[in-house]
Amino acid sequence: MIPYATVEEASVALGRNLTRLETLWFDYSATKSDYYLYCHNILFLFVVFSLVPIPLVFVELARSASGLFNRYKIQPKVNYSFSDMFKCYKDVMKMFILVVGPLQLVSYPSIQMIEIRSGLPLPTTSEILAQLVVYFLIEDYTNYWVHRFFHSKWGYEKIHHVHHEYTAPIGYAAPYAHWAEVLLLGIPTFLGPAIAPGHMITFWLWIALRQIEAIETHSGYDFPWSPTKYIPFYGGAEYHDYHHYVGGQSQSNFASVFTYCDYIYGTDKGYRFQKKLLEQIKESSKKSNKHNGGIKSD
Repeated sequence: MIPYATVEEASVALGRNLTRLETLWFDYSATKSDYYLYCHNILFLFVVFSLVPIPLVFVELARSASGLFNRYKIQPKVNYSFSDMFKCYKDVMKMFILVVGPLQLVSYPSIQMIEIRSGLPLPTTSEILAQLVVYFLIEDYTNYWVHRFFHSKWGYEKIHHVHHEYTAPIGYAAPYAHWAEVLLLGIPTFLGPAIAPGHMITFWLWIALRQIEAIETHSGYDFPWSPTKYIPFYGGAEYHDYHHYVGGQSQSNFASVFTYCDYIYGTDKGYRFQKKLLEQIKESSKKSNKHNGGIKSD
């Protein structure tokens, strides 16, 4: 909670006038407890889980009906109906109500412990971006090892097989998992803010962006116009789709966001071999078509 009664008092304490955003933040949060602000994550996660995959639903339905977007579908032989996708959403919401929401409600002491702040001044844009980069890197590295554990015999049979029920991922399947997996993967997500704690707004952005990234990774579509194409070492949908396609036997492409861990530890060899093979087949097919096209009958 902001320890100032008025904007003027806050300005005196900071030694300057509040920015427009800081004034808005003061007006909204001054009378609200830190716990109340932290619980906004429940609303943000609900909105992200519910609304972000909706465009992918329309894309999938349009593709199934007319073939539109077919060239962007990573596994074009797999079609999902509206009822298929809605069932996935209902399963995710059940997990949200029974696990994710209650976890958010009871985990506030951990936020107090690492001292996520909610007062003034607000973080600068550069500070937010720097912390988000750190959070993504830390989460990616720790998630890699948790994911590898899930692909051990015990981890897969007891927990992770639920997530792999979708061998061709869809957006709503990003958080579709066993309750134990949801809890364990919360550790890599929380670790970044624990190591480099910032403002509550940065924490909100981190939680929302991480889930949006997971939805894109599980979209089942490789769109060339995606802005994530410009992020160095970013895996994306095509990279993670291979992991689901191989299924329970997969020992490849464990990374959640970037590709460097798989490259360093040699767990992308199957993916790189398949990609190279497909490129060779594609090139061979082009040469064959070009050759046949150049042959003229007498």
